[in-house]
Amino acid sequence: MKHVKITCPYCGSKALLRPAKAVRSGAESDEKVYVCARYPVCDAYVAAHRENGLPMGTLADRPLRRKRQEAHRALSRFWECGYMSRKEAYRWLQIQLGLPEAETHIGHFSEYRCEQVIRLCGHFLGAQPQAA
Repeated sequence: MKHVKITCPYCGSKALLRPAKAVRSGAESDEKVYVCARYPVCDAYVAAHRENGLPMGTLADRPLRRKRQEAHRALSRFWECGYMSRKEAYRWLQIQLGLPEAETHIGHFSEYRCEQVIRLCGHFLGAQPQAA
């Protein structure tokens, strides 16, 4: 399992790889997260990939984690409703945002970029964006 050096964007502390149960009560025993060393004062963390231990994005505080979850839900409606495959939906998003493929990951997005995703998906699906 790879370990990477991550600095918290909120307080500048280093992030530590820990069991996800340290921050989420319902986490499975094999789940890991990178969590700010100042947790819970600084509540920034990000999930780690099970297969290689690499972070799934950047550290995020509670508001940003919620916004990323909302953006993921909005985009997942594309393949859940049968409009596109998951791969096609991410390609569509990449084109809509004008980003290279390597930068089209919701786990790296800011709140602003997540709002764009939610709005674009809402327009595509013919619905109004969900309230925050």
